[in-house]
Parts: sequence; C-alpha cells; structure tokens
Amino acid sequence: MGLTAYAAGHYGEALREFRTYRRISGSNMHLPVMADCERGLGRPDRALEMARSEEAKDLDAPGKAELAIVAAGARTDLGQLDAAVSELEIVQLDINRAFSYSPRLFRAYAEALAAVGRTAESEKWQRQAVVAENALGLDITEDPDIIDLGWDEEEEAREEEQQRRLLAEQSAQRSAAAGEQAPRAASAEAVAGLPETAEGAASAHDEGSDDAESDFWESDDAESDDDSVEKDALDRSEVLTGDDSDAGRDDADADSRDADSRAPERFEG
Repeated sequence: MGLTAYAAGHYGEALREFRTYRRISGSNMHLPVMADCERGLGRPDRALEMARSEEAKDLDAPGKAELAIVAAGARTDLGQLDAAVSELEIVQLDINRAFSYSPRLFRAYAEALAAVGRTAESEKWQRQAVVAENALGLDITEDPDIIDLGWDEEEEAREEEQQRRLLAEQSAQRSAAAGEQAPRAASAEAVAGLPETAEGAASAHDEGSDDAESDFWESDDAESDDDSVEKDALDRSEVLTGDDSDAGRDDADADSRDADSRAPERFEG
C-alpha cells in the first residue's frame, strides 16, 4: 500500500504506511522512500535528518545509494548545490564497477556536477552510466519490450479462435490417422486370422470327424460285439444241440439193441 501511494504521489499516506510497516516489522528497508516522501511534502530538512540517522547506517549498498540520491535532492531543494555533490560521493560511487544501483547513482552525480558547472565531469559520468547499463543489460537507448498486462478482448478472441482452429486440425489429423489405420488393422487381422481360421476350421472339422467316426465305430463295435455274441451263442447252442441229439441217438440205439436182444429171449421163452 505504501509503495502504491508513493507512486501515485500521495506522500502523506505513503509515509504513514511505511512508518506502520517499520513499527511492526522493525525493518528500515523503506527509509530512502520515507525520506523522499518528506521531500515530496516540502520538508527536505527532515529528509536530511533521516539520511543522517542511525537507521541509515544499517542499510545495504543499494539502500545507501538510494538514500544518497534523496539527500542530494534535498540539498538541491535547499539550494545547497555543492553539498548535493558531496552527498553523492560515497563508497558506492565507483566508476570502474557497475551494480544494479550504479546507473541511477552515476546520473544523479552527473546532474549534480552539471548544476555546479562541472560540465566535462558531468558528461563523463553520463557516459559511464550508459556503460554501466550496457554491462548490466539495461540499455535504455534501445526500444524497450512493451508487455501489455491488460485485458484485450480482441486479442483474447483471436487467441481463442486460433486455439479452436488448432484443435480442429488436430482432431482431423487424428480422424484421418484412425481411418488409415482401420483398414490396415482389418487386413492385418484378416491375414492373421486366415491361418488361424483355417486351422480352427480344420481342427473343428477333424474334431467333428473324429467324434462322428468315433460314434460310428463305437456303434459298429457295439454291433460287432452283439453279432459276435449272438454268433457265439448260436455256435454254442448248435454244439449243445448236436451233442444232445447225438447222445439221444446213441441212447436210442442202445435201447433198440437191448430190445432186440431181449426180444428173442422173450420169444424163445
């Protein structure tokens, strides 16, 4: 909230938010912005007090560079141009090294030098600021990439139309691929199925034939068994009948002989 209010130029509100944040968190990270809010409210002296406070000594290098820029601005607001140059001559102002804060610090120092008439030195630091930006990949002379974070109805409609077209093309490709693969799969199944089907049919036929033949031969075997049984029985009956008839004839002959032998005896008597 504090940074938003600061960017919008609501320095009083931003200063209250930053103070609240510092009181709750105990962090002085927003001290340079708070000092600049004091400048924005027309109180450059308070900004300088913050720059000379004990809390300022605990800032990191980027924080100290930003606070020096604010202090130089406060000196300028007070008409102290030479003091503004002195505020910027800090350890972080190194012409041979570039950090993330270096381009801003170099330009602020160049402007302070130009304000006091040191034009040659000012131009030197201006060039060095460009060198630092190039080294950091922050060349502002090039056209920046513009990224629109807003909502564009026409752009969204175009993207949706493009997505639908891509989906339709993908669907058509899948359908075409499926149509090409289906006949191939069918023919492959047919080719693969022919031997299997023939073998299956042949095996089924063989099984059926075996079953039929087995039934046929079983019935023949059964009939042959019956026939063999009946024939054996007939043979046995014939044998038995023949034996009985022969025995009967033998008995009859014996009886007739006995009768013949006895008959004369009765006749003689």
